[in-house]
Amino acid sequence: MEKIWLKSYPEDVPETISTSGYTSLVDVLEQSCERFAKQTAYVSLGREMSYAELNRQSSYFANWLRLQGFKKGDAVLLMMPNILQYMVCMFGVLKAGCVMVNCNPLYKPRELEYQLNDSRAKAIVVAENFAHVLEKVKHRPYLQSVVVTGVGDLLGAVKGGLTNFVLRRVKKAVPKWELPGHVRLKQALRLGSRQSYQPVNIQQEDLAFLQYTGGTTGVPKSAMLSHGNMLANLMQAYVWVRAVVRDGKECVITALPLYHIFALTANCMLFIKLGARNVLIPDARDIPALIKTMNKEKMTGFTGVNTLFNALLNHPDFAKVNFSSLRLVLGGGMAVQKAVSERWEKVTGLPLVQAYGLTETSPAVTINPFDGRHVEGSIGLPLPSTELVIRDDSGQDMGVGEVGEICVRGPQVTSGYWQKPEETAQVFYADGFLRTGDIGYIDANGFVFLVDRKKDIILVSGFNVYPNEIEEVVAMHPGVQEVAAVGVPDERTGEAVKLFVQRKDPNLTERELIKYCRQHLTGYKIPHYVEFRDELPKSNVGKILRKALR
Repeated sequence: MEKIWLKSYPEDVPETISTSGYTSLVDVLEQSCERFAKQTAYVSLGREMSYAELNRQSSYFANWLRLQGFKKGDAVLLMMPNILQYMVCMFGVLKAGCVMVNCNPLYKPRELEYQLNDSRAKAIVVAENFAHVLEKVKHRPYLQSVVVTGVGDLLGAVKGGLTNFVLRRVKKAVPKWELPGHVRLKQALRLGSRQSYQPVNIQQEDLAFLQYTGGTTGVPKSAMLSHGNMLANLMQAYVWVRAVVRDGKECVITALPLYHIFALTANCMLFIKLGARNVLIPDARDIPALIKTMNKEKMTGFTGVNTLFNALLNHPDFAKVNFSSLRLVLGGGMAVQKAVSERWEKVTGLPLVQAYGLTETSPAVTINPFDGRHVEGSIGLPLPSTELVIRDDSGQDMGVGEVGEICVRGPQVTSGYWQKPEETAQVFYADGFLRTGDIGYIDANGFVFLVDRKKDIILVSGFNVYPNEIEEVVAMHPGVQEVAAVGVPDERTGEAVKLFVQRKDPNLTERELIKYCRQHLTGYKIPHYVEFRDELPKSNVGKILRKALR
């Protein structure tokens, strides 16, 4: 398809981007740490960490990894919320030439075990609040080192000690755990501080992240994102927003979890390059605390998903926030509902600009202009150096206004799924275009519109939920004969999981089944509804027809 979207580009946005100024993501960090050394990089629970300290502490962790014998290409898994330790360890992993594996800290043992073993992670850094989950993972053949940290460990002696005491003793937020041979993060950093940091030779083609996603089918799989993929998307985002941001003067509130690809690139990497003050929110579900932080900080940027925007708008204190410094609001992860977008602009005085992406594209593919020319309902224009086509089921390109599958090619697109060549082959055309599984169209001005999803993935609050995974868990219940999981509309989360169940035990209840799911699934994956049926609709080969159930 002709790049008709270029005619709609803001004047200062180039058609293509270059990443020649960097060899890896480590260069982005180190250049910003030199340029903005004395400025605050991150704020967590009231504690400020400067760019110089971030650079120093991450080097200590890189040194410790190398002391343990970890080499370039070894995988390290992080399991923690948005706290300073995440930033220190993530950049330490990258500096050591290792591969970052992001993990949802709310995962159950079964989910953690799968990700640990599939990624072949040799080390894990886990917040002690979730150490009991790791303890229950008995089969972990690749894991060599376990690092545990308390939430308050990098907050300073007094504040950190008090924070850990309250979480452990008062709030009882740290269940008992026992992990023989583990190392405390503070000890690892002390050991690393005794060594001189020696940079590792990292190139753009080297793997940076194993980022888990559902792909198009089945259990979660890991998109291989190289340093080059991430740098490309960073530069694509940078040239798009640079007209509305100021180096060294931005303040972004990071409420989205950094283990999610949206926040990882948009909040972490982009604002590191900008030398911004980044305020970390450990629990975005605590809306009153988030609003309090918004009031305290003169935020200039904010990112979120539809459910977060909606939750803020529905809290009575949100309208009292001073939005005078806010200049950039970006919505992604899931479709932003029109009613939410309109309410947001009415309350804050600033439009909620929508973007679109995938884990497989690092993640951004399209974004609306920030110059006031954003189109309501559109997911925006393809980013510089990005090619986008709409194809029919036979793989033929379609014209303007015609609905088909959105397909993408560009430097931000993954090379494939980790250890899954067959799945990789299924999502790429021979000409290198990635099949997104999303249905949409392009208008005459190049703006892209999302119509529906081709795949069966259920999108709950911006997170992918995979029906096969849910069905596998539910099918293990002794009272279940057959099960199908589908997504249904939900005002709060966009979509919610609904089960259709054929019972083996006639006494099985909805309450009992949902309680069972809570024992085996992370919160956002738990079904909200259960409908019992005498039988489930099937195709002529015996496949349960989810489409018919939807």
